[in-house]
Amino acid sequence: MECVPPEQFLCPITREVMREPVTIMSGVTYDRRSIEKWFFTYKKKTCPATMQILSDFNITPNHNLSRLILSWYNNATTSSSSSSSSSSSSSSSSSSSSSKRGGQEMLELLSAIDSSPFKVTSLKKLRSVVENGDDISKADLIRSDAVETLCRILVQILVPEVSDFATFRACEEAIAVLRRLSDAMPLPQSHEGKLFHLLAQPDPMRSMAIMLQRASAETRLHTLSILRSMARTDYDWNSVIQDQGADFFKCLLELVSDEMCTEASTAALEVLIEILGKSKKKSRLRAIEAGAVCVLVELLPESNRSKCERILYLMKLLCECAEGRLALVEHGIGIAAVSKKMLHVSNAATKIAVKILYLVCNCHPTEKVLEEMLIYGSVKKLLALLHMDGRCSTKDKVVNIFKLHGNSWKRYPCFPFDLNHYLGLVSTTSN
Repeated sequence: MECVPPEQFLCPITREVMREPVTIMSGVTYDRRSIEKWFFTYKKKTCPATMQILSDFNITPNHNLSRLILSWYNNATTSSSSSSSSSSSSSSSSSSSSSKRGGQEMLELLSAIDSSPFKVTSLKKLRSVVENGDDISKADLIRSDAVETLCRILVQILVPEVSDFATFRACEEAIAVLRRLSDAMPLPQSHEGKLFHLLAQPDPMRSMAIMLQRASAETRLHTLSILRSMARTDYDWNSVIQDQGADFFKCLLELVSDEMCTEASTAALEVLIEILGKSKKKSRLRAIEAGAVCVLVELLPESNRSKCERILYLMKLLCECAEGRLALVEHGIGIAAVSKKMLHVSNAATKIAVKILYLVCNCHPTEKVLEEMLIYGSVKKLLALLHMDGRCSTKDKVVNIFKLHGNSWKRYPCFPFDLNHYLGLVSTTSN
């Protein structure tokens, strides 16, 4: 049997047991993480429970309550472990019956969410049921008004008058449920269309952009998963980018740069690849404006094989625009970073790196760029690629690069003299 915590152990904001109880000026005790987020992230100047305007934001540890919570927790852990053996025997039989009740329970919880003043609690229960339910139950939930209800909760954070910490937490739970529903693919086409059509409206998309910036790490991953599922459909991202501009890409690029959560970084890269691979030139220009080339160049040197291939592919998409090529060559280590990955990562990485240099050499061949390619080893590696057996598109690009700029490189004293004869291969190939 579950041990219910006393009311005074629960944080008034999250309704969860406090890990580090602290008391503020109004005399109300909160969990430190929750009240600090209320004050310093959301810039609130009131007590969440009493709405009293505060002039002092000092936080005092409540050591007495902390000891009481620790004592309760230890007792609850002891009692739960003693009952676990008896409960395990009945778990298998109860799981089958709970599965049958899942669909009905989802619908009952859904109907209670709109009217409930404790939306976070109801959404947590719905999330638990959805996570343990089967795809048929999830499809039934989508067929009902679930997505509409969850989207209404999602967009409440856009309304300053009603947006507070509790509203934000409800939004996070709604995102978690929506992620589980989007994971129920493959759904019938009508259900998939309904789910993504509602999520793709301007207000839900703005809310998800806020989630990428301000939410917990878990919620950011949920949001990225939803966006990735949307991006793999025929959804037109141009309307979103027109509405949010470069800010949308800035959110994604911040996550790409997240060194603490590699899962979020990888997911954000995949979302960018899906979006920019299908979008028009204007979308790529917005990404460039958001600093995408700079971020990708700086991540490239320390990236592993999988991440390297994704980064290079994104850079290649951006370098198909003049603005992207300019951003690459103006970056202090742009050419060097791309050159370093040729021949040292994978055939796929080498192929994409050659494509990037080919675009730069064809469309932005300044003297500075040609000199950097020689200094940073690009030319030496391109010469090595001339030994590739047979004919392929990558080798053809290398040959064309030397046709355009071979004579320029020969003039530099640092050009390897013993490699000069390789340029004869270029003449032979061109005849």
